[in-house]
Amino acid sequence: MESKEILLKLRKDRGLSQEELAEKVFVTRQAVSRWENGDTVPNTETLKLLSKLFDVSINTLLGSPRRLICQCCGMPLDDSCISREADGEFNEEYCKWCYSGGEFVYTSKEQLIDFLVSHMSSNQFPPEQARSFFEQQIPLLRHWRGRNDIED
Repeated sequence: MESKEILLKLRKDRGLSQEELAEKVFVTRQAVSRWENGDTVPNTETLKLLSKLFDVSINTLLGSPRRLICQCCGMPLDDSCISREADGEFNEEYCKWCYSGGEFVYTSKEQLIDFLVSHMSSNQFPPEQARSFFEQQIPLLRHWRGRNDIED
């Protein structure tokens, strides 16, 4: 779906008129109409307000143009698992299992890799293979780049 369709659906699902939505995000009714017609998209600050109002990520509001992955563990992200800051705003960089309430859950790559191996290994993905895979992939993610905390 395109941004214009998403905004229209979210507004209607909440039972809001264009005027009511405009008041909630401090714009004119005409601005809301232009978004829903696809003539313009909300600016960054308005996208943040809409994200909070509708409880969806900015990525979702824009029609999910980016494929988001957690920059700590590599898990694909959608609105159901995106982390939040302490104030409740979405943090589109991390999953809610790696980053919660403004704090990181895992203090080292080794701690994260141990967790992933214990939960992701199977008959088709044995623990040794899982560990090797995660030891190669995790350091490539933004949160861990340049950190050398895997114990030998």
